[in-house]
Amino acid sequence: METPLSVFDESDFTPNDAFFVRWHLSGIPATIDGRAFRVKVHGMVARELSLSVDDLRKSYEPVEIAAVCQCSGNSRGFFDPRVPGGQWANGAMGNARWRGARLADILKSAAPSAGAVQVRFNGLEVPVSPSTPDFVKALDFDVAMQPEVIIAYQMNGADLPLLNGFPVRLVVPGYFATYWVKMLNDVEVIGEPDQNFWMKTAYRIPSVSNGCIAPGQQTPTEPIGKMRVRSFITNLANGAHVAPGSVRVRGIAFDGGSGIERVAFSSNGGQSWTQAQLGRDDGRYSFRRWSAAFGARPGQAYRLASRAEAGDGSVQPATACWNPSGYLRNIVETVTVNAS
Repeated sequence: METPLSVFDESDFTPNDAFFVRWHLSGIPATIDGRAFRVKVHGMVARELSLSVDDLRKSYEPVEIAAVCQCSGNSRGFFDPRVPGGQWANGAMGNARWRGARLADILKSAAPSAGAVQVRFNGLEVPVSPSTPDFVKALDFDVAMQPEVIIAYQMNGADLPLLNGFPVRLVVPGYFATYWVKMLNDVEVIGEPDQNFWMKTAYRIPSVSNGCIAPGQQTPTEPIGKMRVRSFITNLANGAHVAPGSVRVRGIAFDGGSGIERVAFSSNGGQSWTQAQLGRDDGRYSFRRWSAAFGARPGQAYRLASRAEAGDGSVQPATACWNPSGYLRNIVETVTVNAS
C-alpha cells in the first residue's frame, strides 16, 4: 500500500494511517500480545537479553529522531525497460518521528565480543512455504552502533501501528527500508558477514557505475545501502490546471543523511532554474519542505521540475538509473500543468 503524493503536501510528517506498507512474507501476525512480546539479544555477547517493550521504555534512555523510511523499490514502476517486482509509483516512502531506545545502548548491555562483525535482525513475519527463506537482514557492526539507529516503539507520538511494525521495529536513518525490520524480536551479533538469501542474493545493486548499468550488462553486486538525494512536487499533479498569474509550487526533498542544502525549481522542463525557498529543518534524515513560484500565462503549458542538492554535494541526475532490481531511482521528476 503506497502513500499518495498529495499526503506529503499536508504536513512535514506522514500520518500513521497513511504511511506506506510493505511486507516480504505472508505470515504476518494479525494480533500480538504486547505485554508478552520480547526482543531476544544473543550471539557473540557476554550476556543474553530478553527485553519487553516496557524494558525498552524504562531501562534505556528514550530518543526521538525524524527520519524518512523509503522502500528500496520506490518508483520501480517507472523503470524502462521494466523490471520484475512490486510496481511502485513514488509513494513507497514516508517521514515520521520515531521514538525508542538506541540499539547501541542495548548492545552495550549485552557486551558484544571483540570479534563482532555484523548484527543480524529477524521479526515475527514468517514464510508460508518451507522453501521460502525467512526474512533476515544484517548491518555491519559499526553501523549498528551508530547513535541514530534505534529500536522504535513509537511513531509520530503513538504506538507503532500493527502494519508498520508493532510492537517494535528497527529504525536505520538514511538507509533504505529493507533494513528497518518490523515486529523485531531477534537481534544476533555474528562474527562474519551474513550469508542468508536477503543479504547474499536479494537487495543487491551493481557495485560499479554508482549502482546503474545498461540492461543486459553483468557486474558484481553489493548490498543496497543508503538512500540517494531526491525531491518531489507535492501540491500539483501531472495534467493539473492552474489559474493564470503567480502559481505557488510546493514539494519535499531528502537524502541519505547529509541533509538538503538547496532545491532548484524550473517551470520550463529544466532549461533554466531558480532557487526554491527551504522550509523548517527537522534534521538531516527528515523530509525538507520547499516552495517556489512562477508566472503562468493563459493557455500555456508548463513543465515543472525540482532538483535537490544534498550536503555531501550529490545532486539529482537528469537521466534515470537502471539496474535489474529496480532500485536507486532519483531522477529529476517533471510535472506538466496547464494554465486556464
